[in-house]
Amino acid sequence: MIYLDNAATTPIDPQVLQTYVKTSQRVFGNPSSLNELGTVASRLLQESRRQIAELLMVKENEIAFTSGGTEGDNWVLKGTALAKRDFGGHIIISAVEHPAVSQTAAQLAGLGFIIDIAPVDAKGFVDVLALKKLIREDTILVSVMAVNNEIGAIQPIQEIAELLMDYPTIHFHVDAVQAIGKVPTNLWLPERVDFATFSGHKFHGPRGIGFIYWKEGRKLAPLLNGGGQENNQRSGTENLPAIVAMAKALRLTMEDGAQKQAYMKKNRDYLYASLQEFPEVTIFSGNGDDFSPHILCFGIKGIRGEVVVHAFEEKEIFLSTTSACSSKKNAASSTLHAMGVDDIKAKTAVRISLTETNTLAEMEQFLIQLKFLRQKFSKINHTGGTR
Repeated sequence: MIYLDNAATTPIDPQVLQTYVKTSQRVFGNPSSLNELGTVASRLLQESRRQIAELLMVKENEIAFTSGGTEGDNWVLKGTALAKRDFGGHIIISAVEHPAVSQTAAQLAGLGFIIDIAPVDAKGFVDVLALKKLIREDTILVSVMAVNNEIGAIQPIQEIAELLMDYPTIHFHVDAVQAIGKVPTNLWLPERVDFATFSGHKFHGPRGIGFIYWKEGRKLAPLLNGGGQENNQRSGTENLPAIVAMAKALRLTMEDGAQKQAYMKKNRDYLYASLQEFPEVTIFSGNGDDFSPHILCFGIKGIRGEVVVHAFEEKEIFLSTTSACSSKKNAASSTLHAMGVDDIKAKTAVRISLTETNTLAEMEQFLIQLKFLRQKFSKINHTGGTR
């Protein structure tokens, strides 16, 4: 089996799984309990928080645990809307955001908030000048993802951060789910960023756990009320085994991070150059340093993405049609549409996403199978395609 769908979820690291199991078995007290078991659990919870903060070089009290990226995005957008509604109701997001941001923004629009969409250029990068023109006196939030989950474009977060230095009251949120462990931290967490969201299963941690970076002094209303956990900001008994395992996964991921990123880029560059040799292939991702080393999006002329995915699946090679969150909905890529790609081409898009455990031999095997499948795909095209 060759797994090339790591942007959807990464396999849990065996060491991380072992940590999860041991914590579940040995530290089963509730961190909120006053007894000794609760005290041990509380200490381990804070140690995990401290470890994550040190890895990101932020303060310990600036880390809040969530169930993953979707909750984090919802919390920042809705929490900002609730906390700052007396100061304004205008929010800006980019045209290529994950549904956890775009659909949350749409819900807020239904509640009376004004949502503006910052456009992207033909390569998928946010137009910073156009974004600047959207800022109003009542703007309370700008939300832009760090790395696009469909084509891998590294967004100009530093440039946007510099722009927003002149607007200190506007919250700046970065969805960093696809960035952590793939792109150097300084590219997506400059000083001006107020909130960033993360998901453990994107860096070999457990599913159902994540965290947000929440800059000290910024206001955010809670989404979950109850027992007062997470400093009264996110109630609910903490998923301690998953939190501890996620902290370990992050440490392992960030160890020798530059070398791992360079290794992924080498494999991606090899695939990119090889795919260029196929005349029927359109590559939607760019290939410079402003694209993540782990995502490569392409399409085969006249062949819908899901047909390609299933054809490779028969060869035990697993990739996806752009975003995993919309792959089963038979929807064309929203990012490609925002880039101006026509609907027919957009529906051919498939995504390869790598991790540091993928090998050059796997890249070669993928290309060998692609050559075998060309004949099958050619027959489909000659019979009118799958449109």
